[in-house]
Amino acid sequence: MTRLVVRGARYPGDLAVEDGVITAVGTVEALPGDEVLAVDGDIATAGLVNTHHHLYQWMTRGRATGCNLFDWLVHLYPVWNRLSVEDVRAAALVGLGELAASGCTTASDHHYLVPSGDDSVFDAIVDAAGEVGIRLFLSRGSMDLGESRGGLPPDRVVEDRDAILASTEAVAARHHDGDMVHVVVAPCSPFSVTTELMVESAELARRLGLRLHTHLCETVEEQQHCLERFGRRPVEMLEEWGWVGDDVWLAHGIHIDDAEMGILGNAGTGVAHCPSSNARIASGMCRVTDLMAAGCPVGLGVDGVASNEVGGLFPELRQALYTARLREMRPDALMPSDVLEIGTHGGARCLGLDDVGRLSPGMKADLVVWPGDDLGDVHDPLAGLVLGPDRRARHVLVGGKPVVTDGSLVGVDLAAAHRDLAERARRLW
Repeated sequence: MTRLVVRGARYPGDLAVEDGVITAVGTVEALPGDEVLAVDGDIATAGLVNTHHHLYQWMTRGRATGCNLFDWLVHLYPVWNRLSVEDVRAAALVGLGELAASGCTTASDHHYLVPSGDDSVFDAIVDAAGEVGIRLFLSRGSMDLGESRGGLPPDRVVEDRDAILASTEAVAARHHDGDMVHVVVAPCSPFSVTTELMVESAELARRLGLRLHTHLCETVEEQQHCLERFGRRPVEMLEEWGWVGDDVWLAHGIHIDDAEMGILGNAGTGVAHCPSSNARIASGMCRVTDLMAAGCPVGLGVDGVASNEVGGLFPELRQALYTARLREMRPDALMPSDVLEIGTHGGARCLGLDDVGRLSPGMKADLVVWPGDDLGDVHDPLAGLVLGPDRRARHVLVGGKPVVTDGSLVGVDLAAAHRDLAERARRLW
């Protein structure tokens, strides 16, 4: 197979790729027969890893812009109930395409809405990911606690628990390959699921060798809900349900105290940090440095585009840095290299991946080349990249295969996908 040499990057130098794997970094001599990708002056990094997203929310951007989480959900649940499988696929195509264009090579989609009980919606998301060409963690989300039983979501958007578990196992059988598609067992949140669903989901995941994901400790209102309903805080409930382990990662994890961090850190439970979405809904500022010091893997997440309208992962690098510095009032709380590590290797650790997230020999060739034209006089190219203006990727490779070339997606007409999505969104509203 032809060797690819990515040559001339200002950082970290040349790269060699063979059979989808990085084989050399630094100075690589191009040999006869090699394919050479010249990237003189640009910056290469490992592909970004998005640890939390709701792709379907591309249908409902720019709504409920002055609401806290619970009010935001109450406003949007009735609209989301009208989504079709085709709507979800259209949103996933745009969402994954935008992620790829912003340097993301692995994306986690937490999807918990199943139109009319039709779980082919998960097939549609997998199909969109295949078209774009990036790795997908398909979190088969679920809700089984509607308003009539004390939950937040309307009864019409929740599912039967037995049907959820059967569907989750079937979706895993159809799609989980442990490479391009990873199926995850992912009940939605403490205020939308029963204790029975949480316990049985953990049992199912461990029987099938799948990972677990849920929202936790996102808002003060969620804490109060758990105290009123269970008499205990969310992390206490998580531990009781069997959800503390290194096969679990949690979305948001904002309102976690020191003792709870010790529990999660000792178990290696990860946290998906979503700084822009948390700011948009005024949920709070995640204690990222404390979580990492406690032993928790921490990655970055976009969250849904109904609460983070940008929809790209690159801006979260800078936002995570700013949020940590404001929360701690320390200008060195997180440095540019720290947030890049969180956005790549940290995210891979959350997802249980040990072969992506770094540019080193033996790792899968999931990598991004960023335009460096404006960084010629910058002393630290990584600082210039992270703190500079938002940028689209020049090239993106996933397993050595081109997903973005010269700034354009290889497999998707993104402009056409956006037009289709916009028309669907107009009809929905």
